[in-house]
Amino acid sequence: MPTSLRAIAFVGTVLLAAAVPPAPAQQTLPAPSVPAPAIDRVELSELQQVQKLMAAGQWKPALARADAHLAKNPRDAQMRFVRGVILSELNDTAGAREVFERLTQEYPELPEPYNNLAVIDASQGQLQRARTLVEAALAIRPDYATALENLGDIYLQMSVDAYQRAARLQPGNRSLGNKLTLSRELLSKTLTKP
Repeated sequence: MPTSLRAIAFVGTVLLAAAVPPAPAQQTLPAPSVPAPAIDRVELSELQQVQKLMAAGQWKPALARADAHLAKNPRDAQMRFVRGVILSELNDTAGAREVFERLTQEYPELPEPYNNLAVIDASQGQLQRARTLVEAALAIRPDYATALENLGDIYLQMSVDAYQRAARLQPGNRSLGNKLTLSRELLSKTLTKP
């Protein structure tokens, strides 16, 4: 299933958005909302180095550096989140899912992991679950623009799916055919957005 969601620091697959210019559809967690212990300059520098590797598309070295950092600082929520993003970029969906799910359990006040999980689910056609996850992110932060955009994209995909099912049941319904055509065109445009 095509996706247009934006993930943060992944948070961009089908529906899902970065203080870092890593992958265009990703964003890092904002420092103030991370409940982990204060991050000193050395740790921030390490995070910046990982983000620099990500921005250069050097995903495996970025993962190695993130893993080395997390071996010493296992509670660093920002680096864990970035690790999930890296795993997403390396197409390790199961690994990324595990990272984001653990973050939602340990830091339920952070909306970004919910958003990134929604991106994974939407890319696998699990639109109802993706919608629930995006709504969880929005319950935490109602002004989360990326999650709002993703929610719209999810609803758009759901409308295309519903119109397709209805069109199979009523193939001669011109009004329904027009709605299906328009919704497909709109969905197509969301898949090609910057």
